Parts: sequence; structure tokens; C-alpha cells
Amino acid sequence: MDSTGTLFLPPSGSTLAPEVDALMAFILYVCIFFSVIVFAGIIFFSIKYRRSRQKAEAEAGPSHSTALEITWTLVPLLLVMIIFVWGFRTYMKMSVVPKDALEIKVTAQKWFWSFAYPEGATSVNELVVPVGKPIKLLMSSKDVIHSFFVPAFRMKRDVLPNRYTITWFEATQEGNFDLACAEYCGSKHSGMIGKVRVVTDRAYADWLVSSSKAGEGLTPVQFGAKLYKSKECITCHSIDGSLIEAPSFLGVFGHEVAFNDGKRLIADENYLRESILNPAAKVVAGFQPIMPTYQTLLKDAEVDALVAYIKSLSKP
Repeated sequence: MDSTGTLFLPPSGSTLAPEVDALMAFILYVCIFFSVIVFAGIIFFSIKYRRSRQKAEAEAGPSHSTALEITWTLVPLLLVMIIFVWGFRTYMKMSVVPKDALEIKVTAQKWFWSFAYPEGATSVNELVVPVGKPIKLLMSSKDVIHSFFVPAFRMKRDVLPNRYTITWFEATQEGNFDLACAEYCGSKHSGMIGKVRVVTDRAYADWLVSSSKAGEGLTPVQFGAKLYKSKECITCHSIDGSLIEAPSFLGVFGHEVAFNDGKRLIADENYLRESILNPAAKVVAGFQPIMPTYQTLLKDAEVDALVAYIKSLSKP
């Protein structure tokens, strides 16, 4: 990864990052230049016209200067127009997706990112892309407003519920780049982080194959234990009996569960499956309905594996 950066920005990692950096630097230097002139003028005139013990006679004010007024009108206008045209061109480049871009579906929900690839692979909190290939992100939220922010790519786009937002990027080098949510979305907003992993075309193709065979060679319980971490169940559900944001998985299966509506039932396989795919259907007493649905995020085999893993945590 490129180790060079700036005082305010991390090392760039996309084709559009240098243009954004150049525009930001131009605006910064213009502001510094005029700030120096203004403060130098303040200091100069404060000293020159400081209060004197001797009473000075009033002098006639300067006459009107048309040239001066035209100058201080046209110079700022020119600078603003330069910034507008430059910024608009950069914005259009960031908004118009190349025709040959690889489309990846991004789903945001409290409090993680999930990604669906055209080949059928999925990932959570890690976006895997090939280097040197335009990537189109088709994004939506399952709950509140989130914001997809990758500082190294100089890209940030709001992710909204009930609609799609689109952005794109092209990574210029391999490596891992920080991903975060830049819109406050709840109590675990600061933990809604991930990575963009940029790899070679060959490594990307190999990853797609391995992802589609994620459960091969594992028992359902072993696969479920792996999914418990990779699908971010660990964020809210413990396996040692402690309470985080939701009930612990320890000892749930086969035991009676009380709900907020006053009803009770014995937790069996159907209850566990429903709680994964439609968590708002039965909310455990004392907890809020904050869990998002995994309806489109998990395959049947993955749901079965999670159920098997939770069953393995039942107390004798």
C-alpha cells in the first residue's frame, strides 16, 4: 500500500482520490493566502492607527476607487467559479458509473455491512474487490440512514432505507482499506466498521470459489460457530450467559422463553429459525426489537448451521 498521505488525508487508493486531493489542496491554499493577507492587514493597521496621546486632526477620507471595487469583486468571483467548475467535474466523475463496472449489492443495517456479489458469494464487513476494475455499489439500508465511507478512496455516500443509492470506485493498489459508517445510526455506530480488501484478479476469482464452498468439510455445528462470528451474531449475542444487547445463546434451546407480549414457549428449531429470519415476530421479555432480519442474507444451509450451533449450546 502507498505509504504517502497528507496532513489531513490518509494515503490515496483509488483513481478519483488524486482529483479530490488536488481540489481540497487548492481550496486550502487559497484560504491560507487570503487569511494571511487579512490578518497581516489587521496587524498593520492596528499598529499604524493605534490611539495616540496627541489629538490628531481629522483628515479627508479617500476618494471612491472604481478599480479597487472591481478588483475585489472579480477576484473572488473568479476563484469561486474555478472551484465550482473543478468541483462539478469531479462530482460528475464520481457519480457517472463506467459501463464495464462490476456491480456489488451493499446492505447496511444496525450495525454491520453485508455484501452480495453477482456470482452468489456473500460477505459481512469485508468488501472484496479486484484491483484496477471499476466497482459499482448498489446500496440500501434495512433500518436507518447509514453512510458508506472509505477515507482512502475519498468516497462517502449516504445509504437510505426504502431506496437505492449508487456510487463507484476503482482501486489502484492492493491492500486493506478502512470502511466506516459516517452517519450516526445508534448506540453501536462506532462499531460499524469493516474493510475493503483489494486483491488481484486471480485472488478475487479464487475467493469467489472458496466463499461459495464456505461450509464444506465442516460439521453443521462447526459451520455455525464460524457463522456466529463472520455474520456478526457475536456483536449482540454472547455464548457464555452474559447479556450484551440481546439474549445469550447459552441454554436457549429446549428451555422456556418469555416474550414482551406475555406469551411463553419452549425454544425449538422452528423458534430459532423464525428468530433469525423474522426477529420482530417474538421479542424476548426485557429486550428491544433491534435485531435486523437475515431473510436475504443467509442461505438455508447457513440458517441450519446456526440453529445446530445454538442447539449445541443448550444446558443439560
